[in-house]
Amino acid sequence: MDISAKIDRPFRVGFLLINGFALIAYAAAKEPLRSANKISGKELYDIRNLPAIGAQSVSSDGAIFKADAYPGEQVDFDLLIVIGGDVSRDYDNPRLLQWLRHLSRRNVMIGGVDGGPVMLAKAGIMSDRRMTVHWHYADMVAQNSPDILLEKALYVFDRDRLTCAGGLASVDMMYALISHHQGASFAREVSDWLLHTDIRPGESPQRSGLVERYGINNSAVITAIEAMQNNYAEPLTLQQLAKAVNLSERQLNRQFQDKMNVSTMAFYKDLRLDKANHFLRQTTMSITDIALATGYASSAHFSRAFREKFNLSPSDVRRNILK
Repeated sequence: MDISAKIDRPFRVGFLLINGFALIAYAAAKEPLRSANKISGKELYDIRNLPAIGAQSVSSDGAIFKADAYPGEQVDFDLLIVIGGDVSRDYDNPRLLQWLRHLSRRNVMIGGVDGGPVMLAKAGIMSDRRMTVHWHYADMVAQNSPDILLEKALYVFDRDRLTCAGGLASVDMMYALISHHQGASFAREVSDWLLHTDIRPGESPQRSGLVERYGINNSAVITAIEAMQNNYAEPLTLQQLAKAVNLSERQLNRQFQDKMNVSTMAFYKDLRLDKANHFLRQTTMSITDIALATGYASSAHFSRAFREKFNLSPSDVRRNILK
């Protein structure tokens, strides 16, 4: 179905809820549709909840949602949105993946929110399409699905696929969907009803800038951190970083010590190890490959540095995830 297709009945939306899904992402996606029904005085959207397994779904904070429909039964959805949180076994559920492929062949519009796009990618229904996902899962999707056009956006519409990074960005995506169906004027009424008047376009960034993230406005430190983030695999030297910001090595170190309470290269090391920790938890990369990707020439050197920071070895992290 085309996203702008006009229909003379309620638009049927199913939310496939993966256990552990983020409640805020679900509420931010559902409430604009419910509010649209309330404001219009009629059922514009027929909303159903589908548990991934069993008769109910449980959110990350323990909230329980009973099923209104079930995966695989004969319910003709116009749009099915997968909402997930931390990646779990449910993402590899063969029955669910097969059902998503079935819906795709029937030209049902399919969406994913937060971790949901991970499941769409696993189902193989995002090939050669633009999509986004929460930044926490982006490395994993990029590694496992190189044919996907992954963007660091709040939400992306590509033909009959809708993907959203989650959180409050779900409101922005549903505002865009309602605009397609009911017009921008009505969509603004919905956003006003929800007191969400600062609607963001899909291409807005997912994360705050370095200034907001670190609470500093020192241009030399910010520029140096940006250079570090662009050079994980082949770390720059202190001399190269200092040259990039037109300071001496001593001046740059003084700036980092003043603003970040740590030396330049110590900050860089922590940044690389944090990235390695993310790779360990969110990708299937080998420990050797992660070591190389974060600037360590050997797994042994990487493991020692990792243990010093996290009091766990890389192997310990992997074993804990697999338990």
